[in-house]
Amino acid sequence: MPRVLIASDKFKGSLTAAEVAAAVRAGVRRARPDAVVDALPVADGGDGTLAAAEAAGFVLVEVEATGPTGEPGRTSYARKGDLAVVELAAVSGLSRLPDGVPAPMTATSRGTGEVIAAAVAAGCRRVVLGIGGSASTDGGLGLVRGLGARALDADGREVGEGGGALSAVRTLDLSPLRERMAGVAVTVACDVDNPLTGPRGAAAVYGPQKGADPAHVRELDGALSHWADVVAGSTGVDERDAPGAGAAGGVGFAAVALLGAELRSGIALVLELMGFADRLTGVDLVITGEGSLDEQTLHGKVVAGVAAAAGAAGIPVVAVCGRASLDQDRLREAGVAAAYSLTDLEPDVRRCMAEPVPLLQRVGERIAVDRLAALAVPLGGAPA
Repeated sequence: MPRVLIASDKFKGSLTAAEVAAAVRAGVRRARPDAVVDALPVADGGDGTLAAAEAAGFVLVEVEATGPTGEPGRTSYARKGDLAVVELAAVSGLSRLPDGVPAPMTATSRGTGEVIAAAVAAGCRRVVLGIGGSASTDGGLGLVRGLGARALDADGREVGEGGGALSAVRTLDLSPLRERMAGVAVTVACDVDNPLTGPRGAAAVYGPQKGADPAHVRELDGALSHWADVVAGSTGVDERDAPGAGAAGGVGFAAVALLGAELRSGIALVLELMGFADRLTGVDLVITGEGSLDEQTLHGKVVAGVAAAAGAAGIPVVAVCGRASLDQDRLREAGVAAAYSLTDLEPDVRRCMAEPVPLLQRVGERIAVDRLAALAVPLGGAPA
């Protein structure tokens, strides 16, 4: 009987990764009831990383932490042994903004630091931090304050929250942070190589996505530069130009400069945590996917990462998506044999987003017919 592994990302704004997999699985089984179809929700370090970790056997641990605009709320980290997986988006992300209203100058990453602190206090000695989907451009000031660091102004008082407060920082007290994080290894899932400041920096490139107008961008970029000066003065090392320093509004910078973190490809790291290579044993076909297959897909996104891992094991890969703008040659370069798009069945994108499940089920049927036909159906085979 054919064995299929569905390892898809979410369809943003429409379905979770688990929902995508369930719909495709139903379609595959409708056409090939003998098929054994496993589902493994996947993420690239951003929104959905906790769900992917839970699907891989991690246990969610609920904690209380500060949201991006200062409001307390409940969130979780995922744990297996002494390893904690923390998703910035789940506590300090755009989705946690009250009523979705951005706060470009005051939003903070403090809650992410608080979640890490809770995991460390519970005995975790390794932390994987996914930093996609940030609501702030605070240079990681909030992150390190959530771990105990103190950022003081010229009068020795704690500065405010957010990127707008960075210009007021004159001294850093890192002793509480260093004591708390002693012996803890931090790895950051990061798929951008932007520096902290400048035309490719956190404020210029990502600030507008978080509500920053041109004046805000200029002010934030100057504040981040000042923050980098202060951090370099405290540590003796300047990491503002490190690839990925500008990720998540500068959280990448603070993680490297003040936590000694290693930055790694998000999808590669998540697949490693999930034991993806082991899940490929005996699999005949891998189905991956994401909402839009475009040029970004080829640069550290789930589809490219899954295709690379499955291709290394000699397993064919197809992709499901809402819509695709990559031609067949580009797909093959990424290791994807074919793409099955919802817009091939329903040209109205709004309907695809509003009613994706029956369309994905039809896509699953098409994949089964197209890709599993060479694998014989055993006589009297029972559904898996």
